Amino acid sequence: MRAIWKGAIAFGLVNVPVKVYAATEDHDVSLHQVHSKDGGRIRYQRICEIDGEVVPYADIDRAYDDGERTVVLGKEDFDALPSERSREIEVVEFVPSEQVDPIILDRSYYLEPDSASPKAYVLLRKTLEQTDRTAIVRFTLRQKTRLAALRVRGDVLVLQTLLWADEVREVAFSALEEPVKISAKELELSASLVDSFADDFDPGQFIDEYQRELRTLIEAKLERGDALDTSETFGEQEEGEKGGEVIDLMEALRASVERSRAARGEGKGAAASDSSSGKSAKADKPKKKASKAS
Repeated sequence: MRAIWKGAIAFGLVNVPVKVYAATEDHDVSLHQVHSKDGGRIRYQRICEIDGEVVPYADIDRAYDDGERTVVLGKEDFDALPSERSREIEVVEFVPSEQVDPIILDRSYYLEPDSASPKAYVLLRKTLEQTDRTAIVRFTLRQKTRLAALRVRGDVLVLQTLLWADEVREVAFSALEEPVKISAKELELSASLVDSFADDFDPGQFIDEYQRELRTLIEAKLERGDALDTSETFGEQEEGEKGGEVIDLMEALRASVERSRAARGEGKGAAASDSSSGKSAKADKPKKKASKAS
């Protein structure tokens, strides 16, 4: 990995020098646009509307237009901003970790200690772990002032940029304004259905099916060309079940519980048994699957 930024976390009189690395990467297959008629590649050019010339990216500045006047801003103007020159990740406050709503989380970055001794880095990491707090910080990266959450992941400090409050849309759905009556039996069956799917989250067991299929298609077309029959590559695709509004919610829940338990090797009548005997949903909770490591 290559560091994209260097600076220091600052809280009180303590400075923790760090290097910043992008924590995630895109695994999507890279595709470009072509003309469907002849396969010619489609390219976009930056054309000046005054002289009609193609403008190199290095010669492009940015401008603000208020409707009457235009202000052109060059690289030297942005570099002159005090925030842009700052190399400080300023801790604003330490908050209980559960108060950081996941909806405002944006990009993630790893922080590496950038000093002869990582003591200050480790001290901050251990303090966050012990207090179960997340540091809310402010810094400037790539000509934008950003708010971020500084938290711990394993032995590493992770910086997760946050959306600003006005970037999260307010939501009000009229359908949720009317009171809805949920019976105890519906809630019991719904909890039983959740319990039948219960497991520990392991992101490594999930794969991007679309990207895998896309790679398979590309390899097949490279081998066979336009004569490729996709049904030979992927097999005949059966039309999936169509979703729709649930008329009998109780029956749908009961059937879903039975199907899930059957798929996990349990008896088909388990849900019906629970319903008639009044057993708790947790009583028939399936045993955890063996760890992949074992």
